[in-house]
Amino acid sequence: MDEERDADAVRAEDGAPTEGATPTDDTARADDDPAFEAKIVRAFIRDGRLVTIPAREKRRQVIYRYLRDQVFTEDRSYPEKEVNQRLALFHPDVATIRRGMVDAGLVTREAGEYRRA
Repeated sequence: MDEERDADAVRAEDGAPTEGATPTDDTARADDDPAFEAKIVRAFIRDGRLVTIPAREKRRQVIYRYLRDQVFTEDRSYPEKEVNQRLALFHPDVATIRRGMVDAGLVTREAGEYRRA
């Protein structure tokens, strides 16, 4: 249980937990708070890769938005194979991330083609 909490803890750039970071710190923040989003991205993206998929929904949404912006850079349809290849650059569990982005309404899927929503 402590490992899960630690994995989801907001961390400073050096990897140490930030002072006063508690499991409820993110619940009081607005969805569009750039400082919060930057902190979450720093905590979960290391050397350009997603270290772990956040367990908490709000943090997961931040990561999904970040990945959408990195993967769907052009306004066009992307075949599933290309989406998988692009997501694999960030994390091996491409199916979970792909489905999560679709479920969150960040990406649409129609006939095996994905597009930024």
